[in-house]
Amino acid sequence: MSTLKIEPGTVATVTLNRPEVRNAFNDAVIAELTAAFTQLGQDPQVRTIVLAASGPAFCAGADLNWMRRMADYTHAENLADAAQLAEMLRVIYTCPKPTVARIQGDVYAGGMGLVAACDMAVSVDTANYCLSEVKLGLYPATISPYVIRAMGARAAHRYFLTAERFDAAEALRMGFVHAVVSADQLDAKLSELTQAVASTSPNAVKECKTLLHDVAGKDIDAALIAHTVDGIASIRASAEGKEGVQSFLHKRKPSWLAQG
Repeated sequence: MSTLKIEPGTVATVTLNRPEVRNAFNDAVIAELTAAFTQLGQDPQVRTIVLAASGPAFCAGADLNWMRRMADYTHAENLADAAQLAEMLRVIYTCPKPTVARIQGDVYAGGMGLVAACDMAVSVDTANYCLSEVKLGLYPATISPYVIRAMGARAAHRYFLTAERFDAAEALRMGFVHAVVSADQLDAKLSELTQAVASTSPNAVKECKTLLHDVAGKDIDAALIAHTVDGIASIRASAEGKEGVQSFLHKRKPSWLAQG
């Protein structure tokens, strides 16, 4: 059985497909996810990428067999292995296309990093979440930049240190996910987000993702203000920027919708 299922299209779907191990990932899954998001991120036909999973769990973190192998790794081997995981998360986080996690079941440990690296997340109300690393004598180092951004530092202090499970309602309260729905409403809520993206300027969305990464957490100083001033000047002068403003002024559809 393939570790991933990839369905191309305007809304492309990448599905974790190892339900027998609760979609836990290993080095092979990491390499496939990195390649999939790299390829789909460069595909001009793709407007949104959905990260989904098969079976009852979304992702249980690291595969046990992979962890057994890592137990015998040298420090150098552990560095190389962790670097591959870090690169996968970076590729998902910096993907030029909007990404949405479709969470149909429990999310544990490294799986939290996958959700946090996506731009948006929609969860079923029955899903549980857990950063369980400290129970194993480890800590969530590689996923931490993404998870802390997604849930906030204050919540991270609690859930990193206690390894408590929390439910979907708590994930929503802290902002780790954007919507919580019943299982039969999951795809409808997902469709709301992907349809919203479909109405936007492809170039503006790509540039907006870069803006989000550039601005988040930075001091509002002269350098950041200059960067944002240059950004708006550049996007106004772009082809889609001019087309979008003209279409608004003339009360017509912009070209990216008129052609769709």
